[in-house]
Amino acid sequence: MSIAEIRASGRAPGIAAAVACITIAGVSLALSVPLLAFAMEARGASGLFIGANTAMGGIAVLVATPLIPRAAAAVGVRPLLFGALVLGAASMIGFAAIEPLWLWFPLRFMLGVALGAMFVLSEFWITSLAPPRSRGLVMGLYVTALSLGFAAGPAILAAIGAHGFTPFVVGAALFGFAVVPIVLIGDQAPRIDRPERGRGVMFFIRLAPVATLAAFTFGAIETGAFTFLPLYGVRVGLDATSATLLGSAVSLGNVISQIPLGMLSDRCDRRLLLIGVAALCAFGAALMPLASASPVAFFALCVLWGSIITGLYTIGLALLGERFSGVDLATANAAFVVMYAAGMLGGPPIIGVSIDLWNPHGVPVATALMLALYAAVALIRTRPTASP
Repeated sequence: MSIAEIRASGRAPGIAAAVACITIAGVSLALSVPLLAFAMEARGASGLFIGANTAMGGIAVLVATPLIPRAAAAVGVRPLLFGALVLGAASMIGFAAIEPLWLWFPLRFMLGVALGAMFVLSEFWITSLAPPRSRGLVMGLYVTALSLGFAAGPAILAAIGAHGFTPFVVGAALFGFAVVPIVLIGDQAPRIDRPERGRGVMFFIRLAPVATLAAFTFGAIETGAFTFLPLYGVRVGLDATSATLLGSAVSLGNVISQIPLGMLSDRCDRRLLLIGVAALCAFGAALMPLASASPVAFFALCVLWGSIITGLYTIGLALLGERFSGVDLATANAAFVVMYAAGMLGGPPIIGVSIDLWNPHGVPVATALMLALYAAVALIRTRPTASP
């Protein structure tokens, strides 16, 4: 099914509204991460304090996200999404207005709760409306838009500066602006029934390990590799500016490939495609020590690697939409986000230990091993007697 056929199905406005909402919120998220780090450092916070405060957002996602499907069943998807956007805006204003830094921990928790709810509800909305024949295409469009939003956040911060109240007000305003597409579309959000007892997040993690472990693996690698890739670049001989641009090279790859990958997933077994993505990216990570001898080759490899790795997220979401619907899809989406957040918390320590044990090549080696482990587990789970 093409984009024109999606429009003809009458589902395009609802999909576009949800994509626009989470993309605008993603701009604010991407702006807030460096902004809060800069603000805490300017006020004398230690690296440990900044890291602990950042981790609080991930803890909030792990704690609150399993409750979102039940809350959405009680109050509705649209009202709960509105509430999450308001909570996100209030958190940003709180960071600007509240002086004691220890109070930034509950504020960071609030922001994490808001973001967890936004992602679960938006992704459920998008996946449930996506026509089965083009679910991968829709998820590719969504992830591409979200990637562009993440890229825009730091650019906006660079333009307005990281000092004073202005960047916090801009961040809050972006959350407010994200309400607009949901208001314009009217009350067309999908409904969620109350989840059955025993069919919570852990149930769906066990029931759909290929998809949910893809989220964990991607979260671990996205956060860990992006954190240490610039450091790795410096240690293999790049100057600081060039090393920093390695992350941009990976992000460029993310943007250019998700639609083709999504379309490919509409035409083949998504479980096998996830295994292929992980295996190919493991091979690409293993090539990084060789490619690092040439800056041009290294940057080209990072673009190519980045163009494939985000497929774990895109195809994983499409696989959930293929398997589940209704409240089961909402809870499976919550499981997906929980696993992604768990990966974000676990990835940096794993890669950090690896670079200490093998300096400098611990970064690509640990990345390759995590991807290879996921591919092996997913391959086992694709046996005819196993659940996807």
